[in-house]
Amino acid sequence: MSSSRMTRRGLLGAGAALALGYGHRARAQGDWPTRMVRLICPYGAGGASDISLRILAAEFEHHLGQQFIIENKPGAGSRIANDVVARAAPDGYTLLYAAAPYVTAEALFGKLTYDPVKDLRPVAGTIVAPIFLMISATAPFKTLAELIAYGKSKPEGLTFASPGAGSQPHLAAELLFRDAKVTGLNIPFRGDSMAYTELLAGRVDATLTAISTALPYIQAGQFRVLGVASAEPSPIYPQAPTLREQGLPNVVASGWYGFMAPGATPQPIVDRLSREILADLAAPEVKQKLIAQGLDVQPRDPAAFGQFIADETKKWSAVIRDAAIKAE
Repeated sequence: MSSSRMTRRGLLGAGAALALGYGHRARAQGDWPTRMVRLICPYGAGGASDISLRILAAEFEHHLGQQFIIENKPGAGSRIANDVVARAAPDGYTLLYAAAPYVTAEALFGKLTYDPVKDLRPVAGTIVAPIFLMISATAPFKTLAELIAYGKSKPEGLTFASPGAGSQPHLAAELLFRDAKVTGLNIPFRGDSMAYTELLAGRVDATLTAISTALPYIQAGQFRVLGVASAEPSPIYPQAPTLREQGLPNVVASGWYGFMAPGATPQPIVDRLSREILADLAAPEVKQKLIAQGLDVQPRDPAAFGQFIADETKKWSAVIRDAAIKAE
């Protein structure tokens, strides 16, 4: 009986010690999050940005025990969403799901309502959406070399459809024109569907686009994929050779997404966020869900994501300047 009581006391003591240790660790890490977290998405519902963010938000809720609510703030080339988070309290409860236009906004639009370097800070890079070069299956050219030769044979050169002036597909096309030494014209449309209609009708020669939206046309035999504008072949569509290996070394571009916080957000919160995001991205089931949406998982910690943003800003600002691209 005494032995039983001693065992019970020992167990209670051990439990109290564990609870005390856990409480100390929790305090050391900070109390975040203790309430709902807002995730600001720069695009509307249903697109790659919104869908991938919902996949990640569900994982955050599961592991962190709080609600992560998505607020879609589309418009103005992502500047509306960027501004919302730049002005938010730096407490870790309002985060931006930044997208590729983040690095081109200043070059395209001039002075912004926020400072993209000081007012927002990188937390974690998450995924990229590779850009593929597409032509109509009925086009008079079948390969990249034939497409370029076709463009050089015409006084007006090549015509490329894009979802807007200054978009990543447009900027990638400008790199292609430069590397291929061919005259080219970007024709902007409001979204991919209109660009695809013009491509199928033969009124434009090619387009650069995400595989997810083009896949039904590829499977129906309407589009031919000539390559991918990435440094390495994409696991999403590995049969597509890179444009680099086909003689266009500088044509590397993609859509991308990652988390940013208000500039004054405390470092412990940024570190905690980054750890949680990168851990969730490493989960096989999360990877599979994102790949199914035509997205490559490419995790980056705060330092690597910050360097990526700086490199992308420099690269695309130069392209915008040299090609004299004007925002719509």
